[in-house]
Amino acid sequence: MLGRNSPQNIIDSFRKRQQLMPLIITILAFLLVIIGVVIIVLWVSGGGFSLSFLKRGPTPTSTLPPTPVLSPTPTLIPSETPTPESTITPTPSGPFDYEVQEFDSCWAIAEKFNADFLTLLKINNFPDGTCPIYAGQIILVPAPGQSMPTPTAVPPDLPSGTKITYEVQPGDSLQSIASEFNSTIEDILRLNEDKFEDPNNIPIGVELIIRVNLVTPTPTFAPTSTLAS
Repeated sequence: MLGRNSPQNIIDSFRKRQQLMPLIITILAFLLVIIGVVIIVLWVSGGGFSLSFLKRGPTPTSTLPPTPVLSPTPTLIPSETPTPESTITPTPSGPFDYEVQEFDSCWAIAEKFNADFLTLLKINNFPDGTCPIYAGQIILVPAPGQSMPTPTAVPPDLPSGTKITYEVQPGDSLQSIASEFNSTIEDILRLNEDKFEDPNNIPIGVELIIRVNLVTPTPTFAPTSTLAS
């Protein structure tokens, strides 16, 4: 026991270790060089060796889903409903011609045109209470609401030649008009030659220009009674 652990043996063992240590270091260094060369060759030649294990991978970041873009809701524009235009029928301001149709009657015509029935009879010179019309006949129809005017009395003291306007009434004639206003048929025709064509047929409702008091009125004498003797 003392021989193995003698100081000389310890010193010899230590020396042997010191001699082996450089050899071991040299062998390890050589191996490391060879391994390094192999790694470099493989990496340069692309032999499938990667140094990615030496790299630090990127830290994964959470990616938020894209915010949906809302499409604008289409605004409904109400379509305009065209308003039907009413056809306006002009209302006549005076008597107008009408052609009698089959099955017409004076009452039906007056009702159709909202005319006064009696005025329709008068302006057509129909006998009182009769309506002698036939299909195809042209008659006068008064305007709605039109009635026969009441003749205005002419003052007897008007200066001779004063012009007045007179509307022809049912039953009028040139002779009766001239007599009523102390005028003459010739003067009335001259002033109103464009108002009518036939002097014997003056349309009712026509306005005539008349010069009054051209002649002296003829006095009308009352019949005298004969006394019995």
